[in-house]
Amino acid sequence: MKILLVEDEAKIADLVLSGFQSAGFATDYHADGNEGLAAALTTDYDAIVLDVMLPSIDGLSILRAVRNKVLKTPIHLLTARTDPQDRLSGFAAGADDYLPKPFLLKS
Repeated sequence: MKILLVEDEAKIADLVLSGFQSAGFATDYHADGNEGLAAALTTDYDAIVLDVMLPSIDGLSILRAVRNKVLKTPIHLLTARTDPQDRLSGFAAGADDYLPKPFLLKS
């Protein structure tokens, strides 16, 4: 399984990358929204994990761009935004899941 992680917070990115790698997933990582968008549109991923608040372009814009290309890749939003309206906006944009920060990874 190949996953794209787009997350600008280094500690969270390290935690998620470590979890994915220990589970045997190949993972591409970008901290910048434009780089993440380019990767999402040019590489075939089994899943994409997006932070909502990113430099250059936000995660919801990336999500919409991917969905506009009619890509069916499962996309999970990983964000500090926990307001119910933010969740609804994420799902309306085409997210498959919405994981609020902080979260716990069990080994």
